[in-house]
Amino acid sequence: MNLFDFDLTIPITDPTWVFFLVLIIILFAPMILGRLHIPHIIGMILAGVLIGEHGFHILDRDSSFELFGKVGLYYIMFLAGLEMDMEDFKKNRTKGIVFGLFTFVIPMALGVWSSMSFLGYGFTTAVLLASMYASHTLIAYPIISRYGLSRLRCVNITIGGTAVTVTLALIILAVIGGMYKGTIDSMFWVLLVVKVAFLGFLIIFFFPRIGRWFFRKYDDSVMQFVFVLAMVFLGGGLMEFVGMEGILGAFLAGLVLNRLIPHVSPLMNRLEFVGNALFIPYFLIGVGMIIDIRSLFMGGEALKVALVMTIVATFSKWLAAWLTQKIYHMQPNERSMMFGLSNAQAAATLAAVLIGHEIIMENGQRLLNDDVLNGTVVMILFTCIISSLVTERAARRFAINESVQEEEGEKKLQEQILIPVANPETIEDLINLALVIKDAKQKNGLIALNVINDNNSSENKELQGKRNLEKAAMIAAAADVPVTMVSRYDLNIASGIIHTIKEYEATDVVIGLHRKANIVDSFFGNLAENLLKGTHREVMIAKFLMPVNTLRRINIAVPPKAEYETGFQKWVEHFCRMGSMLGCRVHFFANEHTLMRLQQLVKKRHSSTPTEFSILEEWDDLLLLTGQVNYDHLLVVISARRGSISYDPSFERLPGQLGKYFANNSLIILYPDQFGEPQEIVSFSDPRGYNESQHYDKVGKWFYKWLKKS
Repeated sequence: MNLFDFDLTIPITDPTWVFFLVLIIILFAPMILGRLHIPHIIGMILAGVLIGEHGFHILDRDSSFELFGKVGLYYIMFLAGLEMDMEDFKKNRTKGIVFGLFTFVIPMALGVWSSMSFLGYGFTTAVLLASMYASHTLIAYPIISRYGLSRLRCVNITIGGTAVTVTLALIILAVIGGMYKGTIDSMFWVLLVVKVAFLGFLIIFFFPRIGRWFFRKYDDSVMQFVFVLAMVFLGGGLMEFVGMEGILGAFLAGLVLNRLIPHVSPLMNRLEFVGNALFIPYFLIGVGMIIDIRSLFMGGEALKVALVMTIVATFSKWLAAWLTQKIYHMQPNERSMMFGLSNAQAAATLAAVLIGHEIIMENGQRLLNDDVLNGTVVMILFTCIISSLVTERAARRFAINESVQEEEGEKKLQEQILIPVANPETIEDLINLALVIKDAKQKNGLIALNVINDNNSSENKELQGKRNLEKAAMIAAAADVPVTMVSRYDLNIASGIIHTIKEYEATDVVIGLHRKANIVDSFFGNLAENLLKGTHREVMIAKFLMPVNTLRRINIAVPPKAEYETGFQKWVEHFCRMGSMLGCRVHFFANEHTLMRLQQLVKKRHSSTPTEFSILEEWDDLLLLTGQVNYDHLLVVISARRGSISYDPSFERLPGQLGKYFANNSLIILYPDQFGEPQEIVSFSDPRGYNESQHYDKVGKWFYKWLKKS
């Protein structure tokens, strides 16, 4: 009996060792090629060439590569739609359509001409071959994600153009396939248009509503991740069902779910992580396994076909990017980015060549012969390499330019958002709020605080506080944002928060809205009132009735003279970031003078955020806003501390109005930065910090009541 019963045969078929080898390639290819300054994507493709049946034949391209490859392909298109800046896409949709038409028409024209002139193919074969040049795959998109450049104008234009050219190329493929199946007639066109239009409406109209309902009802991270994947494959499967390529359905699913999955959120981080760690590399390795480099050196027409295909495909894509750049006066680096992203041939090209290879014409020959098949896979290899190199180079230039601009510009204050985590039920909402208002370029900036009252300290409270801090850190870590955890003892909660603000130089505080314990209790509670008296920093008091990512609009009520407060620009920036991140409209309500200042600021610094502006003359009666604020909207009320420039006596009626008119709405009451000496938080009458009203307030109220009775 052998101690080790180990029988290794090539190619390896045991699933355990197959998966192990793939993981080793995914792990070491970036390490090795990173030292050579070669994009990781090329490493995956070249590794696929080496281990595939046309290389050392270590692995077969079995069903696992087909399954994970298709998932990876869908993932690339899905992430492209998901990470797109929708407002920027709307602004540049005309440019995207123009680029899409250029990158379709130019390769089609040059492809038909070169195939008939240099390769001697017939018209139908030439048209199908040209459609392969016209389509492209965003195979270099992971490079964009890695550099954090997915919101660039040129990236959005390229993604929009991809949707146009791939759709047109797949229609040509469907028509040519139908010609040889004998199904081309008047009804073919009618049915194709009706099916695609109906399916597009189905995805665009129902997917967001289903997604919003699901995210509001279920907050489990695993369920949300599986739900999103199911929607992606439902979109792809439905698109294949009507005769189109599934990648279009995956792209559409990404577009419609864009608003429900913020760019900085735990769910987005999980989606990107799983795709970039497993599915997309699996797809790239599978593409490499198809490529047969030996066919180039075996004589025949394969080398000539490969050269013509590669040159025509690359030049036509560069020409389309160059024309778009010249027409819209774009920068040379933007042209490089568009060319790099649009040059790679993989998904639709493979689909077209495999379908064309299977079609037998009347003379008994294949529509696309073996030379075209081998030439196609070589073209895929070279276009993928060119695409990766050009995109990597352009992305580095953009990243360097951004760094230089940040150094030359004014140095921004380092944001530190403090989140007290006393209530376990509100932790997730408060952390998600902090994630969508923080500066995405600053990696740190969140502080979770647990304050233990000296009077009421116990082991149970200490343990609960520790759990709350761990929960907060876990939620933020899922979005790849580190959290500083602070636990401290103090005389009372408010003074603990205030001391932490000073020690950690916190710039903002996000707390949950106090729940009234009895009829005598105030709307904000002692904690918020004492906190506002003890710090001049921006304080957000929040109440969410639904997850932050499912909000459809942000309505902001701004009092007169708010533009004169120190923190005016800061809170405007926070909510414009929030609107951009959630893809929802920010609607400002203010008087004419304040509204004009808001419009100037938004236009200058936050023009990409979708905004509206409406006049609100009677600030002291928020009943006027009840018709504007729906159940899935967020109402933000900008208030002010007593004695500040924008303070108004009508603020005293705010709690009653909010509790009466907006009890069923998500709500934020914001007190902006108001620099100056804060009121003393510790008085002689109550050294533990429960601030009593000043004596003149009491006297004033007494006179007011006396005069009212008289």
